[in-house]
Amino acid sequence: MTTLLPKAPIRHVAAKLTKGDAAHRVLTAESFATANREITAWDGYAPTPLVSLSAIAAEIGVGEILYKDEGPRFGLGSFKALGGSYAALRVLQREISKRLDKDVSLADIRHGTYAGECAAITLVSATDGNHGRSLAWGCKRFGVPCRIYVHAEVSEGRAAAMRDLGAEVVRIEGDYDESVLLAKTEAEDNGWFVVSDTSWPGYSLPPRDVMCGYGVMVQEVCDALDQAPTHVFLQGGVGGLAAGVIAALRQYWGEASPRPIIVEPELAACLFESAKTGAATKVTIAEESLMAGLSCGEPSGLAWEILSEEATDYLTIPEALVAPAVRLLAKPRGNDTAIEAGESAVAGLAALIAAMADTSLAEKLGLESTSRVLLIGSEGVTDQAIFNMIMEGHEAA
Repeated sequence: MTTLLPKAPIRHVAAKLTKGDAAHRVLTAESFATANREITAWDGYAPTPLVSLSAIAAEIGVGEILYKDEGPRFGLGSFKALGGSYAALRVLQREISKRLDKDVSLADIRHGTYAGECAAITLVSATDGNHGRSLAWGCKRFGVPCRIYVHAEVSEGRAAAMRDLGAEVVRIEGDYDESVLLAKTEAEDNGWFVVSDTSWPGYSLPPRDVMCGYGVMVQEVCDALDQAPTHVFLQGGVGGLAAGVIAALRQYWGEASPRPIIVEPELAACLFESAKTGAATKVTIAEESLMAGLSCGEPSGLAWEILSEEATDYLTIPEALVAPAVRLLAKPRGNDTAIEAGESAVAGLAALIAAMADTSLAEKLGLESTSRVLLIGSEGVTDQAIFNMIMEGHEAA
């Protein structure tokens, strides 16, 4: 049994999958290709590292661990740079095309051809941090006013990063789901446009574009491999990351696509509960998780369409595993590469290590000595103060 992380109980539910074509229908191959062509043309684009954690793999007893490190992504520190900015560009394309009664290209907006039209459009969103930062970055590049809603527990460091990109940041007293509702309400009242990474009835285009943007990350992973991983551990949240990655992997690898395992904080386990009930299920968050980007109480309906057909297993992890997992990556075993990761980035690694320490759970998940596991290191250090506290051995508030 490994001693890499503290011993802590994790919960597991095996999903009862429905049959369907959501992995191809909700996010089409064409929509992934469009996002890939656009995003890879942006200034500063470069594939992020795919790192082998061979020492950890050997110690816990799996064949390989591949960690996709999204920390360097466009200098924004997370995979969200691929989603919010691209979805913003698509909103602008649709709205300006409508106003001018002609087809407007993504490249023309990106190059400033319609700067005047962009300046007259306000984009808004709610965020735990990374999505809002991506949207603010995109709005700054496209010359668009930006308004971001954050809840009470979003750190000031993350709020300041959005202000530094020119966004107006509005802090509310409630939780993430309440900030989503306020963003939606005020947008409707003021003629603004919501660019959200979660969907609701009647609202699906921007979150669909967000997930298509995540396909760039998956394409980079697949381009680097000559065979599919056997498993992929994916962070939960509203489900957009997991659904986007699963769909892109399925389209690339077909029946050989890796077994998808969803990981959530036990404090915010809306997808876990959804898997238990068989339908998208909202939960009440009584206490915010240290994994700020995953502290979400309501699934995205669009994402759930894919997850309900594809994700075989759901795990929850306790808070006690988060900080030690961050330190484990920063102070690596053996010859593994040192990685400075944010709190939400380590969910998959923490769950994998804990699962391999439980023989029965490892067997249920099909994990064995030949397993090749893909992890999405979804963020780097997006709040330096919190990272420093973790590295000093203190519990970050």
